[in-house]
Amino acid sequence: MRNYRRTIGSAGIAALICSAALTEIAYAQSAGSITLSTGWLHVAPQGDATPLTVEKIGGVGVSQQLAGSGAHPSSTDTVGIATEYYVTDNIGVAMLVGLPLTVNLVGGGTLQKYGNLGSTKPMPPAIELRYHLFSGASKFRPFIGLGVNYTWFTQVRISNSQFVTDNLGPGGSAHAELSSSWNPVFEIGASYAITKHWSVGTSVGYIPVKTHLTLYGQTATGTQVVSTSTLRLNPLNVYLNVAYTF
Repeated sequence: MRNYRRTIGSAGIAALICSAALTEIAYAQSAGSITLSTGWLHVAPQGDATPLTVEKIGGVGVSQQLAGSGAHPSSTDTVGIATEYYVTDNIGVAMLVGLPLTVNLVGGGTLQKYGNLGSTKPMPPAIELRYHLFSGASKFRPFIGLGVNYTWFTQVRISNSQFVTDNLGPGGSAHAELSSSWNPVFEIGASYAITKHWSVGTSVGYIPVKTHLTLYGQTATGTQVVSTSTLRLNPLNVYLNVAYTF
């Protein structure tokens, strides 16, 4: 009888522990909670650039396209940061950012021989609305997200001296600008709760980003040359993270 009571008592304690653990998970991602995550963010552009077009030489319009010229942005990695506020157990508002990253513009077609033409540091913060599947008691919670992004570019540089020399002559110089834009954000992902507060997650996002490149060149004699191109970055972003829920 004593062993029976001991067994029943142990089972009761185990049940209470399991119940407490499930309760912790159940309230980890519920209405009013906030999740902060960080991790590896891989940015893989899927687009390319239109042929470079010389618009003006010495202030005179020419609109001469450099046939066969092209370029594409390179992939890069950075540290991603995201925070999400749960409006309800299933609906959250998320803010997505990342540490500054560098994207190279790699020559293609007739420009392939130059390799990297230049680089820039895009700033692409985004805000989105997420819908999480399953209940707040579930450890595994897939989600879908839809939002908006504003992308602008800093430190736009033309760094390939041979490209500058071949197109503007010895002693020539060049600098560039990239236009800013608002873009939609599409995301799917999932999180898995390890404890009441800690979880791991992954997501894949897509942002159809298009920007206009304006290349300002100057020959050694002072002649101004203005060229343009349209770049489609269209990055596919993979985010692997560890999160803490308050």
